[in-house]
This record gives sequence, C-alpha cells and structure tokens, in this order.
Amino acid sequence: MAHFEAEISEFIWDTKYRHRDGDLLYDASIEDSWRRLANALASVEAAQSELWAQRFYQNLADFRFLPGGRIFAGAGTAHQVTLFNCFVMGIVEDSMEVIFERLKEAALTMQQGGGIGVDFSTLRPAGSIAHRTGNIASGPVSFMRIWDAMCATLLSTGSRRGAMMATLRCDHPDIERFIEAKRDPRELRHFNLSVLVSDDFMQAVEEDEEWPLVFPERQLEGRGAELIERRWSGEADPLPCRVLKRVRARDLWRDIMRAAYDCAEPGVLFVDQINRHNNLYYREQISATNPCGEIPLPPYGACNLGSVNLMRFVRDPFGEHARLDWEGIAECAALGVRMLDNVIDLSRYPLPAQEDQAKGSRRIGMGVTGLADALIALGLHYDSGSARDLAARILRTLRDSAYKTSIALARERGSFPFYDREAYLNAADIRALPDALRREIAKHGIRNSHLIALAPTGTISLLAGGVSSGVEPVFEFRHRRRVLTADGRYRHFDIVDPAYRLWCERGGDPDALPAYFVSARQLSPWAHLAMEAALQPYVDNAISKTVNVPVGCPFEKFESLYREAHELGLKGCTSFRPNPISGSVLTGPGEPAPRHCCDIEREGE
Repeated sequence: MAHFEAEISEFIWDTKYRHRDGDLLYDASIEDSWRRLANALASVEAAQSELWAQRFYQNLADFRFLPGGRIFAGAGTAHQVTLFNCFVMGIVEDSMEVIFERLKEAALTMQQGGGIGVDFSTLRPAGSIAHRTGNIASGPVSFMRIWDAMCATLLSTGSRRGAMMATLRCDHPDIERFIEAKRDPRELRHFNLSVLVSDDFMQAVEEDEEWPLVFPERQLEGRGAELIERRWSGEADPLPCRVLKRVRARDLWRDIMRAAYDCAEPGVLFVDQINRHNNLYYREQISATNPCGEIPLPPYGACNLGSVNLMRFVRDPFGEHARLDWEGIAECAALGVRMLDNVIDLSRYPLPAQEDQAKGSRRIGMGVTGLADALIALGLHYDSGSARDLAARILRTLRDSAYKTSIALARERGSFPFYDREAYLNAADIRALPDALRREIAKHGIRNSHLIALAPTGTISLLAGGVSSGVEPVFEFRHRRRVLTADGRYRHFDIVDPAYRLWCERGGDPDALPAYFVSARQLSPWAHLAMEAALQPYVDNAISKTVNVPVGCPFEKFESLYREAHELGLKGCTSFRPNPISGSVLTGPGEPAPRHCCDIEREGE
C-alpha cells in the first residue's frame, strides 16, 4: 500500500480528492482513488477497457502521472462537476443583456469547478456614450467588480475554486484604470489581471512613439476626427476604430511595469506571439487565457491538464551515475495523453458551447512537475547551461511522445473535428516538429490540436509529497504553509522538500548542502527567464511561470526583464516581488501567507 510522504499530502487527498458523500467514504486509500480514476477513464475505451484500466492505474501509481485536480476529484463519482480545470468565456458583447448572460455562464462554470478567463476589451470605455441608447458607459473595470462579487458569493457557499483571469488590450482607452485597479488591496481580489501587449506596442515603446488608445467606431456616438484600422477582440477582420486618446508608449509601459513592481499585477500576455504560435491559427483569434496563463484559449475554449512527475524517473539520485529514465518519461507521457483524451469524452460541461469547443479541438495540456527537484537529484544547478539543456531535452521528449501518441490515436479514433490538414501542417509549432512526425500527421492526422502545457501544479505537487511545482525552482527546502480547512479555520503544515529529505536520508549533511541545492530566492530573475525561454520552443500551449524578483531589485532592471521576455519569444511574463501590497508567497513559522486567486484553497491544478 502506498504511503504519503508528507502530512499535507494526506490532508489534501482527504479534503480535496477523496471520493466521499458526507460521512460515507468510497475511497479507503489513495489506491482506491487511483483505481476509481483509472476505471472511469477506461470506461470510454471501445475495446479492452479492463486492460486500459490496469495500464492507467500503473501510470497513476506512486504519483508518476498527476492528472489535473478536477479530474482527480470528479472522475468516477456521481458529482455534477466538470473534469476541466480551465475555461475561457464567450465574447462579452457591449450590451446589458449579453454582459449579464456572460456573468451567468461564468457563475455556472465556476460552480462546477472550472476556473475562467475573460477578455473585457469589448466593453466601451468609461464616459463614452452608447450608439443606440445614449447611456454613459461605466467601463470594463466597473463590470469586473460584478464578476468579482459573483466569485466571492460562490466562495462563501463553500466552493473554493474561484480563480479568474481578466485581460484588457494595451490600446483600450481604459487601460490605465485597469493597470492601477489592484493597487487597492480590496479591489478585484478574485482576479488575476493581464494586459494584452501587441508587437506594435512594444515597437512603439522601443522607438519612443505616441500610442493611440482606440475603440471601434460603430459602438460610439457621433463621429471621430481620426480613425485607424485594428483587428479588435472578437472580430474576424480589422475594423475602423476611433482614436480617443494618445499617450507616450514608454509612459504606458512604465505604468504597467510600475504596477507589476509594486503589487505583482498586472502580468503581460504577448498576444501576437500567442496567436502566431497557435496550432489553430486558421480558425481562432485568442485574447484570453485560463487563470494561471498556461492555456491560451478561444471563446468557450477549455483544456484539461496532467503532469509527469519527474522525480519518479530519477535513477541513482545524488549518485555517481545519477540519470533520468528517458523511456519511462516517454511511456508515462504517452499513457497520459490517452487518459486526457478520454477525459474529453467522459467529462460534463457547464455549457453546450464549451462542449462543442472541447470536442472540436480536443485540446489537452501535458506537462511536468518536480523539475527543480529532479535537477537537484541529478546534481545540476537550476541556473546552469547543463540544467537548461537537460530541461529542454525533457520537454522535447515529452512533446515528441505526446505527438506520436496523438497521431496513433487519430489512426484509431479519427482526427479532431477542427483539423484542416494543410492549414494545420503550416502552423508554426507544427513546422518545428521533427520531419518524421510531420509526415505521420500528413498521412494519418492527429487526435488533439494542442498537447503540451506547463501548469503551476501547486496542489497536485503537494499531493505527491511536496515536489517542486511545475518548472519552478524549489521555493524553500523547509517552510511552513497554511491551508484553509472545511470548518473555516487555518491549519499549518511544515513542508520539507523531497530532494532535501532524500539527501538527508542518504546521509547528506543538511548544514553543508552542495551548491546545486538552490532555492527560488537565491536565483536572479534572469535565471527564471532563461529556464522558461529554454522550454518555450517545445510548448504549443504556454507556460505558467512566476519570475521571483528580490525586494531590492532596481526598477530599471525589473522593467528590462519584461522587454527581454518579449525578445526571447515568450508568450507572457508574470513576476513576484515581495512588497507591502502583495505580501510574500510563503512564510516562516507563524506568519500567514496572503490569499491569492490561484492558491491551494481555490484551484485544483
């Protein structure tokens, strides 16, 4: 029988993932949970479902493959929930009827356990007059407060999965209000905020040009003196937009950076890079992501996630012949792809439009967790060329195995319905695949439009003994974490990093750790960025990665970090610098950690 390596792991299983109905327990052990999940996912197999259930169970056993939290909690139960972690909501058209219809849809989605992303760029700027009614608009930020209140209400009923992402274009006339919105610590507490930053804007910043803030002419009263063409959110073609204001691009960029420096938000999404590298570029225009940013999605898009636990594939850790089991990683990923593809057919969907999108694209997000711990166990410093090379090889192995499996699934079950052979093969990330895989896609098609995503994996990593989250460095080798319990109280857990614990168990001196035992706060921000850049070429969705910035980092250096992220071809950038507004991520004994919209109490990734 498997045992939990940490007290918090058993607590998380018992409170978040164990199948129960009141006092009636269906899962007596973690093995029962794995068996429930394996049987549920195998139930959609057309043949040999018992054999697949056994194979799925072996993939889950010993926390080798970690499915997303909604899958773990919901599969094989009678609960009326979705198995998808991530959704982006429909276009919020600028009318009261549609706005509140979208609010209702968001509430239904979150009630079933899904986190959501919403692009508010389609709402008229504050102070503008409506073309039809003559009413004065209150602006996107005011409507975001309604979403925030809805989320708070759901949380008060016992739901703890209230994560939301709000995006706004960098050329929207209310962008300055959006940037400053969370300086008040009481504002929009259930949202992450991200600015949709275009290549044109970054060029205007570079060349110190004026930047026009605009809105579609057809939605505004009267006539504007100056019109420019823009492809607006939710629109298939460019349309005339009225220039309502001009600002200096560098001033606006500095405002974004100053807010991120002071209170860790907003993040930035490099929206043109996202769309350039969208495998479904030929039918989608993306302007929002899930709450943690690793899944850019179209309106009503959804994605389910899973991660390979790299620590389970380290052989002879800390030894002279420390190495990775490459074949094991590839096999785990291959089975994981089949499991996640089955989730699409097994899951319930809060809205019919979400089911149509999910089954049309069959997007999945295979990733990894425990990267930093695996690097330590292999004797590699996180900020080293050898570590980045190895991490890139891991992601290349994961990608190639996932694509190979998806091609095989297409031969067995058919390609995803939105598949267009010539257009798909012309996608940027598909052109970058090995020739052998491209030839196979051309011949047989592919089952899933997208396959790789690097999620934060905060909760499921704690379930698996507290391995380092996703591709983040180890936060601290020993720290304390507080978790909200069902009765509304906080419980504190002492966390010991698994690589550190293994080092000590093998006779290593805890007071004389080798140099490769490095934690997040010992790394420069550029070390974080370099690791993300090394992995991005192999990720067709996106990467959830927070760049830790020391308190004393000068603002000028901080600002250049985001410019470098754009130059490196990343799809976005999020940072965290401890300060009076944002607080600190995790704490020492007796110090409570601040609430965050994607923390362990709210999301199940």
